[in-house]
Amino acid sequence: MSNCSYTRQGTRKPEWLKVHVPGFGDYKATHSFVHSKKLHTVCEEAHCPNQAECWAQGTATFLILGDVCTRSCKFCGVKKGSPSPIDIEEPLRIVEAIEQMKVQYIVITSVTRDDLPDGGASLFAQVLQLIHNRVPQCKIEVLIPDFGGLEEALNCVLQARPDVVGHNVETVPRLYPIVRPQAQFYRSLNILKLAKQKGFTTKTGIMVGLGEDNREVLSTMQEIRSVGCDILTIGQYLQPSRTHLPVVRYVQPDEFERWKEIGYAIGFRHVESGPLVRSSYRAARMM
Repeated sequence: MSNCSYTRQGTRKPEWLKVHVPGFGDYKATHSFVHSKKLHTVCEEAHCPNQAECWAQGTATFLILGDVCTRSCKFCGVKKGSPSPIDIEEPLRIVEAIEQMKVQYIVITSVTRDDLPDGGASLFAQVLQLIHNRVPQCKIEVLIPDFGGLEEALNCVLQARPDVVGHNVETVPRLYPIVRPQAQFYRSLNILKLAKQKGFTTKTGIMVGLGEDNREVLSTMQEIRSVGCDILTIGQYLQPSRTHLPVVRYVQPDEFERWKEIGYAIGFRHVESGPLVRSSYRAARMM
């Protein structure tokens, strides 16, 4: 795979990135239900391009610990600032939603809460335990923050027995100071390593189009695989607003296919790679 020149390409998206927003199926029903329960979803908060498809199928990825993040990542559309106190009734509302939506596979993620001593790990555990108790047939994937590298917080989540442990590295190490200034690549990698050492299925995701080159993508994939990570997602970075980092390059669909082939060749159990792929997209199918 050759290295490409990386030039800023403006705001016009190529045809393959255009999505259709349906007004039929379960889309409106899911929208109404989520809002009636006063729940947050990463589908909305992060401006996910697959919201229409997933919601039309009656599925969503729930966002716990509120909708305001304490970090200032330059790629993410989630609101930043000072979060509200933890809503102690949020876990119960989520479990009620899972029961009523009759889902068999759920993804639970969160904003990063550096203001909390455990980063919110105890609320993750509470949600998982409620799901195990009330909807035992439902498989649970967690997409967790790095908890500031606090291993005790990670263990708190792992003890609640998720089926998949996800944590996104997001980009190549060189771009961390620009893209994720309050995160550290090897701290994120260690989250995946520790979870895998304890026997969990692990998953991570990266974005392309932020200014990385192909050698960096390959090296990052190899480092991720070196800690035993099972599942990898690769998707196109899309600018949530004009205040976020611009797209440096729109990656062609055939290039995503090559990354998928390379991912399998270096040992990942499952790879989802495509312009609109996000970490929770078709999560149940990945399992």
